Amino acid sequence: MRFVVYLLLFAAPLLAAPARADQDADFIAAQAAFRAGDAAKLARYAQSLKASPLEVYVRYYQLRLDLENADVAAVRAFLSRPEDTPMIDRLRGEWLKLLASRQQWDWFDAEYPRLINEDTELACYALQSRRRKDEPAALREVRWLWLSGKSQPESCGVLFDAAIGAGLIGPQDISQRLRLTLEAGNVSLAKQLAERLGGEAAVSATALTSAAADADRYLEKLETHQHHSRAAAKPRQGADTAEPDWGEGQRMVALFALQRLAKQSPDLALARWENLSGHFSPAEQHYYYGWLAYEAARKLDGRALQWFRAAADAPLNEQQAAWRVRAALRAQDWPEVLASIGLMSEQQQRDPAWQYWKARALLVAGKPDEARALLTPLSGQYTFYGQLAAEELAAATLPGTLPKLTTGIAPPDYKPRPQDINTMLELPGIQRTLALYRMEMRGEAIKEWAWTLRNFNDQELLTAAEIARRNEMYDRAINAADRTVNLHDFSLRYLAPYRDALQAHIREHGLEEAWVYGLMRQESRFVTAAKSDVGAAGLMQIMPATARWVAKKLGLKSYRNELIRQLDTNLRLGTYYMKTVLSWFDDSPVLASAAYNAGPGRARQWRGEQPLEGAIYAETIPFDETRDYVKKVMSNTMYYARQFNAPARPLKQRMGIIAPKNPANQQAIHDEK
Repeated sequence: MRFVVYLLLFAAPLLAAPARADQDADFIAAQAAFRAGDAAKLARYAQSLKASPLEVYVRYYQLRLDLENADVAAVRAFLSRPEDTPMIDRLRGEWLKLLASRQQWDWFDAEYPRLINEDTELACYALQSRRRKDEPAALREVRWLWLSGKSQPESCGVLFDAAIGAGLIGPQDISQRLRLTLEAGNVSLAKQLAERLGGEAAVSATALTSAAADADRYLEKLETHQHHSRAAAKPRQGADTAEPDWGEGQRMVALFALQRLAKQSPDLALARWENLSGHFSPAEQHYYYGWLAYEAARKLDGRALQWFRAAADAPLNEQQAAWRVRAALRAQDWPEVLASIGLMSEQQQRDPAWQYWKARALLVAGKPDEARALLTPLSGQYTFYGQLAAEELAAATLPGTLPKLTTGIAPPDYKPRPQDINTMLELPGIQRTLALYRMEMRGEAIKEWAWTLRNFNDQELLTAAEIARRNEMYDRAINAADRTVNLHDFSLRYLAPYRDALQAHIREHGLEEAWVYGLMRQESRFVTAAKSDVGAAGLMQIMPATARWVAKKLGLKSYRNELIRQLDTNLRLGTYYMKTVLSWFDDSPVLASAAYNAGPGRARQWRGEQPLEGAIYAETIPFDETRDYVKKVMSNTMYYARQFNAPARPLKQRMGIIAPKNPANQQAIHDEK
């Protein structure tokens, strides 16, 4: 990767390339020595890197290598350095954990207030220290950590035990956490919690294991046992309102199994539920209908709404509440959309998605003033729903017109001067980021960048973005420009590198350049070396199997996997695949974007039984990643279209109407691949 400017000394002129190369080699070697635990070799490289802005990393390596035996004065001296790098706070957190493990609470208390990035383990250590002076207050505070379905660090365990012993966490709290744990599928923690319950609330660890391993088989055994029991007893009357005949613990495990089965198949779960529901109280029945509805909604099952209604007044968590609204959107039941959003917490209702859909529902209900009150502030946001809100307002005010945001991209509110650039280049955090990027240590560079920018104002963010752009750190440029609040530079937010390399491929396939860039920006932020956890690579994040399939279609006989990261090859394969999925899906960029991210089969399955507004299709995509992806790709496309002076088209028009499922078309896609 080439850079326009490299500063590697704190306040010095540019280093010559050979000197930079020597420092880079020494730093890489120092890092390797640290990982190998070679203190002597690390000490030698520390001497050669004393004048480097990366010296703080090397000093961290030296202290961290044997922190348990480190000189306390040396540690304190390091922690007293200026907080201009994440490495200081990183060592502080590790030092605090060591102090807590040794119960050196006075030293812990002196250093803990300076900690910036706290985690749960340290929060519980801090409460342990507080407990020495005010036990009741510390134990009351730990309760909010208890009510979680996640496993908590060992440092919290002693506090939990004390709170239980003091009666501040009672059997109901244990049962509540057990339920949260089972909802999260954390069976190992559930077994630990089950040991704390007795009597009717007792939960069998064996039953939990069976229910987790095969929910349907476990429920089948319950049905069989129920059948034999009923054959020898008088039939129950009013099963839906009678007192449950199972113990609380048995009911909890059965609900856990039913929830797992609903995730697998709502039909199977419903069949089991119809035979077992009488064993549960009305409140538990409502609770289960909430989960059955949630899992059905995520499978785009049309019965979800009736099951949400059957949940009655059972409280829904945020995910369930969101999918109740999405189910109503899929059914195009606008009164239900409005009612379901009204059931959300006030905080959740403030989410831009629900603000927009509530406004749409109010418009259908003939309440334009209430809708406008929601759309007006939302329209000032540079997001997918902000853009749609602006269009709704423009249409309501002057039908047939486009909002200002859609008709042209404003010039930058601020452009950094040369002296601004030079001043920022002297910051050690910026120098470290440039050096780490140059050495292809992107993970460390991203952390250093985020730390350096964490308190920047808008002007400083735009200056940093310009430095990143000049140094071809396009992802960091976008990252900085995206964070401004009042001053904006959309040319930095929506960078368009590699246009010359892309033009031939775009023309060959007749693609819209704005959509290609909208997708690339979301895929890789223009990092040519980007690689996802599942193996997607390059600017266009192509999966290896897809790349091989496309290469075969293009007749690239010499193609091999290593070429996926080569710029022109990556662009050629990616644009061909974009054109392919676009042609498979009625030239709909919404469906094509979903297919590019999640696969053509899923994009097809997510269509409705009836035509759907494109924004409704996008909002009801079951995969969180793909749902966010499609909305951002389409929002990006709008900004790139304006930047490229393309004809103005509203976002709602670009989203279009998604045609219903077409089994014949799906078969054609399957045959093609």
